[in-house]
Amino acid sequence: MALRWLFRAMDKATLADKRYSFLFEPGPPDEVVSIDCETTGLDRNRDEIISISAIKIRGDRILASQAFNTVVRPRCAIGPEAIKIHGLREADVANAGPIAEVLPELLRFIGGRPLMGYYIDFDIAMLDNHVAEFIGVQLPNPRIEVSRIYYERKYGDAPPGTQIDLTFAKILKDMKLPLFNQHDAFADALMTAMIYVSLMDLKERGVRISRPRHKGVGDFHGG
Repeated sequence: MALRWLFRAMDKATLADKRYSFLFEPGPPDEVVSIDCETTGLDRNRDEIISISAIKIRGDRILASQAFNTVVRPRCAIGPEAIKIHGLREADVANAGPIAEVLPELLRFIGGRPLMGYYIDFDIAMLDNHVAEFIGVQLPNPRIEVSRIYYERKYGDAPPGTQIDLTFAKILKDMKLPLFNQHDAFADALMTAMIYVSLMDLKERGVRISRPRHKGVGDFHGG
């Protein structure tokens, strides 16, 4: 904890644009931001963001109607394999603003709130490539990995050798939540927000997701 505080203090001191010092201030205590990005490919060093969605969660309320949602014109070509995944083509982002125009509004939207997502390290890494260019430091926001919360609720007390499934579809199925158009940034951010709210409710009530001995959807049990 002390080391993390030191790194944050060093980053704040080296912040190139002091107008963004609010990123280092804690956000509202009951708010997190579900965030998702679609990209030109999966190479964190060469590929770029082409769409971003961020949705605030306040307590157990998902503020979807106030979401940040935009497409971005990248500086590199969109890979054909990426197009097959998210369906965004060069023509779809040709009239969008570059990331430098998008970041100020995004950073004001998220503030110092924790950022939450499904395998969020990739999304943050892609954002950090641009944020570091823009303000001189990477995002200081705490991050929450929703699959880690799901793992704890379902597999935290599992015996060795238990088969573990952390796929997005499986998590939604276990939580009895709908599967929307996956690999659309807004839909993914919304589904992840729904998972987070549901998991936090289970956690607060001390309820675990059961692991059925037969094939089928698990139910919930205390513990």
